[in-house]
Amino acid sequence: MAPSFTARIQLFLLRALGFLIGLVGRAALVLRGPKFASKTPPPVTEPLLLLSGMQLAKLIRQRKVKCIDVVQAYINRIKDVNPMINGIVKYRFEEAMKEAHAVDQKLAEKQEDEATLENKWPFLGVPLTVKEAFQLQGMPNSSGLMNRRDAISKTDATVVALLKEAGAIPLGITNCSELCMWYESSNKIYGRSNNPYDLQHIVGGSSGGEGCTLAAACSVIGVGSDIGGSIRMPAFFNGIFGHKPSPGVVPNKGQFPMAVGGQELFQCTGPMCRYAEDLAPMLKVMAGPGIKRLKLDTKVHLKDLKFYWMEHDGGSFLMSKVDQDLILAQKKVVVHLETILGASVQHVKLKKMKYSFQLWITMMSAKGHDGKEPVKFVDLLGDHGKHVNPLWELIKWCLGLSVYTIPSIGLALLEEKLKYNNEKYQKFKAVEESLHKELVEMLGDDGVFLYPSHPTVAPKHHVPLTRPFNFAYTGVFNALGLPVTQCPLGLNVKGLPLGIQVVAGPFNDHLTLAVAQYLEKTFGGWVCPGNF
Repeated sequence: MAPSFTARIQLFLLRALGFLIGLVGRAALVLRGPKFASKTPPPVTEPLLLLSGMQLAKLIRQRKVKCIDVVQAYINRIKDVNPMINGIVKYRFEEAMKEAHAVDQKLAEKQEDEATLENKWPFLGVPLTVKEAFQLQGMPNSSGLMNRRDAISKTDATVVALLKEAGAIPLGITNCSELCMWYESSNKIYGRSNNPYDLQHIVGGSSGGEGCTLAAACSVIGVGSDIGGSIRMPAFFNGIFGHKPSPGVVPNKGQFPMAVGGQELFQCTGPMCRYAEDLAPMLKVMAGPGIKRLKLDTKVHLKDLKFYWMEHDGGSFLMSKVDQDLILAQKKVVVHLETILGASVQHVKLKKMKYSFQLWITMMSAKGHDGKEPVKFVDLLGDHGKHVNPLWELIKWCLGLSVYTIPSIGLALLEEKLKYNNEKYQKFKAVEESLHKELVEMLGDDGVFLYPSHPTVAPKHHVPLTRPFNFAYTGVFNALGLPVTQCPLGLNVKGLPLGIQVVAGPFNDHLTLAVAQYLEKTFGGWVCPGNF
């Protein structure tokens, strides 16, 4: 379905406006922003930091390692590294040490055997970090919005409570983009997070603080949310694992902002971690009763899976071209699956993928089943009280006087152009339904789709302002409602992470998680910064 001439003109103007805003923002930020030398955090020397959450929990249960030593090792690492990456924005070290001491005391009593402990507390004593957008009792919950800088959580978000009940010990909260609606994690309250593989590069957003914290070995498991790639982009840019579950499986309650209207269908809460073996156990805990909708205990025979792959979106002029090193990394996976695993692998051309951005933005502007419209972004900026004039804020920002970031001001300016239009909605809803049907029929219950995570590796700071639509490589799967696991594939010649998205049909999360574990064993998984 080719877009009309009018639609082409509108898309061109939209891209031009975004590009101009990006140029203004990048120029000013380059002039005003802090400078960093190209360096990485020091390599890990403490062996405890190189174990998965599952391995740590097992050693703690077996009383081979004290929980207090594990937590102290992570606190030491955070103190050494976090000033460079600015991933964790509020510590809870004192509380964490008390909780670790309580775990050791419980184990010293030897009232329960290892099997009982594993059943009750699968993450007993495992360090955890949480995206600041989620409620963590006693911690800030501003989502980087200056108007909410004094907001302190009085309770835990549902997933945070479930992980704590499973024995995990939160070390702190991690940075995000302002109101979780941009793919660079920077805001006026906490500042900017930096990529541990090169501090001059972005960490992604909106769960970017979580991504760089995990990548730098300052945490082992973490909580993220994803409405357009906010788990998968940070996981990709930082060389870790992240999973966007099938919609409606993991509860979203307890985060700000909460999606309303049609957006409720796209927002997903999910696990982020360094080691693939932690994904499924985390998902089981975080989903609570919703886990019954998945088949995580089903044995997956990878050789019997059908693999499909596509190296780019088909040529949307809104998006950048996919980097050659990402295409080569994907082809290495394809060749391995064909020649070593002996699986069925097929190259496909899904023509409607080039409408990814249009599908995402159209669905995001839709009304919910109850007729509710999504909350306007400009209203969120004012926290439902203060009136915000985006044009005036842009002028103030250029003078260094605005309390908002340039991506938020730009989005508020563009919002009127992107608002709900019934004719456009019906047009792209038909495209979305057609593409969804095509993918679901292709994948069935035994197929996975390999697709680029982003057109480029982690860009330098501020570059996303001139490439505002590239997130659509992840956002399209929110619009389609499919489960996706982000998998690292080593580093490129410049030392920046490579990776790939693994997509499955609805509620077939177990397939993507199984492929993630296989790719980790085959291609090495997470690479510690400073060790290359």
